[in-house]
Parts: sequence; C-alpha cells; structure tokens
Amino acid sequence: MALELRQQLKLTQQLIMTPQLQMAIKLLQLSRLEMVDMISQELENNPALEEFQDAADDNIAQKQTEISEPEIDTTVLKEVRVEENIQNDIDWSNYLDEYNTPGRTNYETEKRDAPVYETFIAGKKSLKDHLLWQLLMILPSDLEEKIGSLIIGNLNRDGYLEISVEEIAETSGQAVQIVEYILKTLQTFDPIGVCARDLKECLLIQAEHFGLADSIVVEIIKNHIKHLENKNYKAICKALKISIKEVVTAVNIIRMLEPKPGREYSDDEPQYISPDIYVYKYEDEFIIMLNDDGMPKLRINPYYKKAVSRGEKIESKTRDYLQDKMRSAAWLIRSIHQRQKTIYKVMGSILKFQKDFFEKGISHLKPMVLRDVAQDIEMHESTISRVTTNKYAYTPQGIFELKYFFNSSINRLHGEAIASTSVQDKIRKIIETEDARRPYSDDKIAKLLKEANIDIARRTVAKYRELLGVLSSNKRKQY
Repeated sequence: MALELRQQLKLTQQLIMTPQLQMAIKLLQLSRLEMVDMISQELENNPALEEFQDAADDNIAQKQTEISEPEIDTTVLKEVRVEENIQNDIDWSNYLDEYNTPGRTNYETEKRDAPVYETFIAGKKSLKDHLLWQLLMILPSDLEEKIGSLIIGNLNRDGYLEISVEEIAETSGQAVQIVEYILKTLQTFDPIGVCARDLKECLLIQAEHFGLADSIVVEIIKNHIKHLENKNYKAICKALKISIKEVVTAVNIIRMLEPKPGREYSDDEPQYISPDIYVYKYEDEFIIMLNDDGMPKLRINPYYKKAVSRGEKIESKTRDYLQDKMRSAAWLIRSIHQRQKTIYKVMGSILKFQKDFFEKGISHLKPMVLRDVAQDIEMHESTISRVTTNKYAYTPQGIFELKYFFNSSINRLHGEAIASTSVQDKIRKIIETEDARRPYSDDKIAKLLKEANIDIARRTVAKYRELLGVLSSNKRKQY
C-alpha cells in the first residue's frame, strides 16, 4: 500500500480567543478592587491611556474608543493676537519709585526641632511588642532578656506557646528549669493567660489570677474539661459530689474567662465591602444603579491621537508603537463598558426572578440556577458565573454577593419548591425561638419543617445547622 500526500479544503467552525475577547473575559471575573488596581497599572504602562475628571467629556471618551482616522481640517485659522496701546503720558519715574521701595521682609527658615507629623499617626500595637515592653520594664538580665524574647517570638496569634520548653532550652543553651522560671514570669504579664501551652493552662492562669485557686472552677478545669466541653454536668456532679447548681455557677465563671488572650492584639484589619451595584426601591419600582465611585474615567490621549491621525512626521517604529498602545487603550475602554453593561443586565434579570426577596426578605428567596439568568439575557452560563463571582449588590435587605441569589431547591409537600437558603433561614428562626433548657433535636426540627410544608431529611437539617454555625442540641442546652 503506497503512502501519498494530498491537499484538501475543509470548512470548520472554531472559537478563536482574540485579544479583545481575552481582555473582556479577564475583566468580567475581577472584583471591584482588582479592577481599580488593574486600571491603575494600565495607566502607568500605557502612555496613550489617560484619566479625566470632567464628567462632561463622557461623550468624547465614548467616541474615542473607535480607532479611526478623522478627516484632516484644512481650514487655517488666523492667529489671535492681543495688541495693547501703551499710553505715553504715564510718569514712569514715580511708578518705579513707588513699587521699588523696600518694605518689611520675612524669611522662613527650616526649624530643626519641629515635630515629625508622621509620628502622630496611630498604629496598632502587636502582642509581641506589648510583651517585650513589659519584659524590659522588669529590668531583666541579658540571659532573661534573651530567653524571654525567644519565648515571645514563638507565640502564635492567640498568645499560646507553639514550641516546648525543651526546644527553647536547647536553642538557648540553658537548663530547662531556667526556661520554666522565665516562662512563669511571662505568664503573669498582660493579657492574663498569655504564654500558656494549651487551653487548660490558659484558663488555670486566669482562674488563679482572679483568686480562684482552691475553688470548684479550678477543679473542673484541671480534671473535667472534657465533660465541660460536652456539657455533661451530671458527670461533673457525680465526680465532685456537688449539686448541679454549684456546677452551673462554676461553669458561668469559666465562660467569662478568655480562651484566646492574644485576640485583643490581633493585627487583622476589617475588610469593608464596596458594592458593585445598588438596588433602590423608589415608590413601587426598583431602580438599579452601577457604582462608579472610585472607578477612574478613561480616554485616549488626544495629543497622540491627533499626532497619528493627522499624518505628522513620526518614525515608523514610533507610529506603530503609538497605534498599538491606542488600540490597546480602546479595547480596555470598550471592555470596561461591556463589563458594566453585563453586570447591569445580570442584576436586572436577578431582580426579575427574585422580586419577592427584594420586597419581603430572605424567607421569600426562590430557587434559581445560572441557566435561568443565562437564558433570560441570552448569554452563556460561564459568563454569568464570571459576572456573579466577587461582585456585591446593595439591596433593601442588605449587601449580598450575586452568587447568593443562586441556590438549589427543596421540595414542598404541596406547592412550588423553596430555595435552600430560605430553609436555612427557617431553621435559624426555629432554633432562636426554642426553649434553651429543652432545645430541639435535628429530628424534631425536621418534623416542624414538615408541618410547615417543607419536606426535608434529618441529615439535611444537620448539614444546614452546621452551615449556620449552630451547635447540636446537647451542646445548646442551658441549665
């Protein structure tokens, strides 16, 4: 059988990822903060892209997104000149004498002792700085300062010692007894309970500090902390031979202790959410508004645009470079406008499907999937997924991520299905209204939901309860 080469024409359809499409997809999945950072970076890298502040130039910026060579205006405008006739009857000698007289002169000199105002900016004190300051206040010896700094440097964010005393002794080259002595000294520092090796030691340090060394509180912490975690108060009563009332009193005292002493000095900064879109209710209608605050307004640099379009004498390499940068700027501006339009359309579709939620609250949230919105606005599901990721909307019910409105459905015994988020809200309300001394079990909650026309299994109730961060019934019980 002979092998031979043949040429054949074949017509096929293929999706090509053009640079414009790649940029549009990239912008869709960026959050608001990432979007601002990306625009700032483009402004630094692209000389043909600039930011403008005048809102009246919006129409100009929109037109500049289309790269085309405008018609050259051949009309030569006459140069405007300002001509002034100088009067000859001015007495210039008196004029010069009047304005050249020496007056009071002040000279500003730099003050070396002036305060540096940057030092007045408040900074949050860290746990390690706070402990090192206390260590230096007791005037330690060089050895104590070395071992104390080593212990403080191995504390985690909650204030617990992460390595053993033996490891510290080996690193410092000192005896274990010396390290134990310095550790005991550090455990008296503020906040109380710091430098403990586990939760039990942390609670014991605090109990002894508050004068509870020989009380039931210390006995429970030392020997019955497992029963305390499981709220097995009857086992504690039997072991210590005391009444349930005494155990409950001791437990209430233990609850007032701090299990994480270093929490007060946490350096975690609060993360504020800036919504991408606002939904307001005006009279009987809902209004959707895009959040453009802090978003730079972009346009193509008019100087470069005129230089290229009017055919000025520019080197070919320079012209190609400018045209490439102008084309990139135009793609970016168009992609940003397309991103804003897509977010607006998706929010409008969500509002149409979830209007009862915007008016009445979470309990009226309907089951909805990405396919519903994709079919409504005639876009692909992957596009809807990118749009709803890391995007937030301000609504009359609060601030929600756009992904929040998409959830699975739970069947009812009679009628339409209900959203899983609404079921979780109903479980939360049932638990909030229960008797703390006799909390509902998961099976009981499932029965109550069945009476409310919601068919759900016990294991699903347990799953939703854990998602809500609610403990089981035996751990919710109050005595």
